[in-house]
Amino acid sequence: MQFVVIPVTAFQQNCSLLWDAHGRAAIVDPGGDLPRVLEEVERRGLTLTKILLTHAHVDHCAATAILARERHLPVEGPQRADRFWIEALPAAAAQFGFPPAEPFEPDRWLEDGDTVSVGDESLEVLHCPGHTPGHVVFFHRASRCAWVGDVLFAGSIGRTDFPRGDHAALIRSIRERLFPLGDDVRFVPGHGPMSSFGAERRTNPFVADRLFAAKNTNA
Repeated sequence: MQFVVIPVTAFQQNCSLLWDAHGRAAIVDPGGDLPRVLEEVERRGLTLTKILLTHAHVDHCAATAILARERHLPVEGPQRADRFWIEALPAAAAQFGFPPAEPFEPDRWLEDGDTVSVGDESLEVLHCPGHTPGHVVFFHRASRCAWVGDVLFAGSIGRTDFPRGDHAALIRSIRERLFPLGDDVRFVPGHGPMSSFGAERRTNPFVADRLFAAKNTNA
């Protein structure tokens, strides 16, 4: 599977374009700047087949409704606990200076253990709450790459001060769901550069192994 990351909106959110060997593609987290994203689709001669969402914050899904309607694309994700964020999209768009955003109903709510397809390629779904309650991660085992949204960043972790954020749940999602996938797994975060789970286990100031080894020793 091939992919390209396209930062969009004033939040520089990492919208990703994934495609298989036959050019069948999905857009992950279309937060905005659709002309730029669709220009990349056309430039590469790809055929869009669906929209995948990690979570329902406005910078990750504000353009979902219009894209789905205009291109007749199904929407898969996030997990249904993020429904309240989808319903709040118009207010969030106004608050943060986005173009008007419409609520939508995903064609498929995702659950932990599900799989999603992009043409011939398959990605595993992991429910990783904390940043939002319905946040999911997409893991492509064959290429050892994951799309983690705002769960984990290079050198940081997702915020949990939004409604229904949960810091303890976020740490568990990272330490118990993501890191066991393997140190070699590279990931595309919701913002900023790619990293690997191994690098974050070694150096991330919030979730590095040494922090938890110290806690276990003190206990």
